[in-house]
Amino acid sequence: MSATSVSAIGRRERKKAATRAALADAALRMFLERGYDNVTVREIADAADVSTTTLLKHFPSKEALVFDRDTELEAALVGAVTDRPAGVSVPRALRDYIARTRIDLFTTDERDEFLDLVRATPALSEYWHKMLMRHQDALARAIAAETSAPSDDPRCAALAHFALEASALAGRAADPLAAVYAAFDLLERGWGAGAGDGV
Repeated sequence: MSATSVSAIGRRERKKAATRAALADAALRMFLERGYDNVTVREIADAADVSTTTLLKHFPSKEALVFDRDTELEAALVGAVTDRPAGVSVPRALRDYIARTRIDLFTTDERDEFLDLVRATPALSEYWHKMLMRHQDALARAIAAETSAPSDDPRCAALAHFALEASALAGRAADPLAAVYAAFDLLERGWGAGAGDGV
């Protein structure tokens, strides 16, 4: 491939990335200002100066405009396991990652407003949960590889599932960090370690 062809591909990819960012930024701004249900896909496309068809090429659904870094999220979850420091358990590494960067990979720095929007919008809450759970198999495989377990080990699948559910739980909690720590305490220590009498 010639240098000219590589340069052209580079320009196209930059243009695509810029369009995606403009669409996601416009959508979030409008959702926060007017409410998710009061904004149409066409209005978002108009605000970013693209056609509705172009918008749908970049984002297959209205919900996807809010959560535009799905692939990066999976890579970060797997990396939390595979790149953890020596001596740190897999559950502890996942807990620390979720507690530290639970929403860092999403589209906004206005985190409180973002969380309020997701909590108040059933379609977004459901999409967020489904998005998280799509990464269960990849995370389970990484856990299995790191612990020398069979790739289909049900314990690895269970840990991946419950770790992702802990992140979803935190998104709905009044105190997200407390929810993350409580969930991983249960995963690491078991029910009896923290439960009171008769529980």
